[in-house]
Amino acid sequence: MTMQDSEKFEGLKRNLVEENERRYGAEARERCGAAAVDESTRKMLNMGEKDFAAWQELGAEIVSALEEAVRSGADPAGPEGARVCDLHRRWLGYTWPSNTAEAHRGLAEAYVADERFTAYYDGTVVGCAAWLRAAILAHAR
Repeated sequence: MTMQDSEKFEGLKRNLVEENERRYGAEARERCGAAAVDESTRKMLNMGEKDFAAWQELGAEIVSALEEAVRSGADPAGPEGARVCDLHRRWLGYTWPSNTAEAHRGLAEAYVADERFTAYYDGTVVGCAAWLRAAILAHAR
């Protein structure tokens, strides 16, 4: 990676962190505490290019799997739900300081309670946010 590429990559991560802070920062600090948010930011900013690419690919795989699961009528409590729950847990592990089952389930509740999350997951196929919530509640350990 050239210096210019490295600078672009670091800028991309900073932009993601700044956008996340602008949109969710105050709320996240209130719910999770400043230390947890700061640690998540640190993990993102320290992520290497290979891990960043894996994190993005995993995020895209989750959305694709959700859309297919909802379209096909898969049971979120079944094997596909377990697979998607595990993908999502792994995805969170890249940026979350404490990736517990309890925290995972709490986030799952936010996916249907907070219209911003619902709009993201239901952007192409309506029902993905609720399906993901059900899968996480059934399988988070």
